[in-house]
Amino acid sequence: MATERLRIGSGAPWEHEVGYSRAVRVGERVLVAGTTAVVDGEPAYPGDAYGQTRLILEIIERALGEAGAQMRDVVRTRIFTTDIARWREIGRAHGEVFSGVMPAVTMVQVAALIDPRLLVEIEAEAILD
Repeated sequence: MATERLRIGSGAPWEHEVGYSRAVRVGERVLVAGTTAVVDGEPAYPGDAYGQTRLILEIIERALGEAGAQMRDVVRTRIFTTDIARWREIGRAHGEVFSGVMPAVTMVQVAALIDPRLLVEIEAEAILD
């Protein structure tokens, strides 16, 4: 028997064009797609890695909530940044949210994100108890 798949959209116009969901819940797992600090189609907090990270985590929290999960259910995050020298700012924002959860984390530098004003993109995985 197949497990039901719940898709959570963000409302972004490019979801259908690209063919993705903000988050997908299959059984007790919730996978959140790479999320950037975009509001109404425009990058927020340009040049501010901390501000972008905090906003991204708020967006992820909303997606998890729609899927029936919470931040405390997150077991892994993957952080992509265009400037690894900003790791402390990014890490501080991540730690403020996840210090009590302590998920497995990967942070890597990438050559570019979809908009040059974006410094950070984060994926998350949650498992519900």
